[in-house]
Amino acid sequence: MPQDITLKITDRNGQTHEIQAPTDMNLNVMEVIRMYELAEEGTVGVCGGMAMCASCQCYVLNDVISLERNPDEEAMLWEAYHVKDNSRLGCQIRITEEIDGLELEIAPEQ
Repeated sequence: MPQDITLKITDRNGQTHEIQAPTDMNLNVMEVIRMYELAEEGTVGVCGGMAMCASCQCYVLNDVISLERNPDEEAMLWEAYHVKDNSRLGCQIRITEEIDGLELEIAPEQ
């Protein structure tokens, strides 16, 4: 049975938001950030979630998900600014029950 999960996302102003995200809508973290308006409009998900712009770059703050990146994500982050070892693209993190409790910080604007 689908359920909502809890995410803690720190916005670009340093404010942490504890939000609920549905697992039954095939969303990703980038879409949830946009849905909750946690970043200024037009600054996250510029490419529409195709791993082609890094505007949804986030820093993973706990060990709920792997820091392993797929090849497209790795290539995009290679060219991005503000990249850290714990950087992931929000568009590449699916909202599933397995990521319940994930803590992220939205990276500075590209």
